[in-house]
Amino acid sequence: MADAVKGPASYFPSIEKKYGRPIADWQDAIRTSPLTRHMELVNWLKAEHGLGHGHANALVAHTLAERKEK
Repeated sequence: MADAVKGPASYFPSIEKKYGRPIADWQDAIRTSPLTRHMELVNWLKAEHGLGHGHANALVAHTLAERKEK
């Protein structure tokens, strides 16, 4: 049995279901945004794309963490 997904990625299925876009699309939008700070990106996703705070925060946290791993 697979381990349950934890952390920001645990929000991904509900994000895809609610907003109708794959996570890769959201991550591409975050990566190509001229904004770089966490809360700037969260507020942008909320204002421009109508995401809720928790969903926006999870996407940004996960995407920015990938940058740090590289």
